[in-house]
Amino acid sequence: MRSKASFRGHPNHPALIPFPLAFLTGAFLFDLVGVVINRPALWTTGAYLIVVGVITGVFAAIPGLIDFLYTVPPNSSGKARALKHASAMVSALILFTIAKWLRGDVTNQPGLPVLVLEAIGAASLTIGGWLGGVLVSRNQVSIDHRYAGAGKWKEENVDKPASGQPVVVGIDGLETNQMKLVHVAGKRLVVARMDKGWAAFDDRCTHKGGSLADGAMICGSVQCPWHGSQFDVATGSVKSGPARESIKTYRAEPSGHQLKVWL
Repeated sequence: MRSKASFRGHPNHPALIPFPLAFLTGAFLFDLVGVVINRPALWTTGAYLIVVGVITGVFAAIPGLIDFLYTVPPNSSGKARALKHASAMVSALILFTIAKWLRGDVTNQPGLPVLVLEAIGAASLTIGGWLGGVLVSRNQVSIDHRYAGAGKWKEENVDKPASGQPVVVGIDGLETNQMKLVHVAGKRLVVARMDKGWAAFDDRCTHKGGSLADGAMICGSVQCPWHGSQFDVATGSVKSGPARESIKTYRAEPSGHQLKVWL
């Protein structure tokens, strides 16, 4: 799923998150070693690292929040994992902030309560970082896929039609075996061009809620990028598991440069 918080196609959150991870983990290590060998310069450095780590963490959290709200598919295992990731990272920022407040001046030696808070914060960072890695590698958040023919990700927001009227979607530039994600009043819909004709179906794999628009389509079948479930885009039936339930499909008719979809 292409990130909603990106610069020239490059997602911002994965680019920023290494900074607070490095600074805050380093702060704990500098403080711990400084106390063990009684080196004030080390724990002073650790205090400064906390300040920089929390600041960069806040900056990294902004694009992360945008992706959580608008990139990760709703009602999915990825959304639940993203919530755990965010909770772990925010908890770490809070713990390190409290630790810095307790120690006061940067030259003050960190006491046991401060080191305990930092240790828990570092552990929380480790868990959150691992979950973030899974979001990218397994749930493929922030990965900008290509369709057949090197087709790029396409997305459109359309108004909800009047009762009984079809949704009208632009289909310019949509070639064979390419898809487009459409948002209709909170509903996620996929329109796709097949070898012969067009298809429209829900953008949700019935297995774990993966985005089908982010998958691959060939020979009238769409494959979920998360676990490989395949569906017939004409009938919605499952062609290959682990999904067991069909996806919902809709009648779609081309009209010039537009596609009419009846929900």
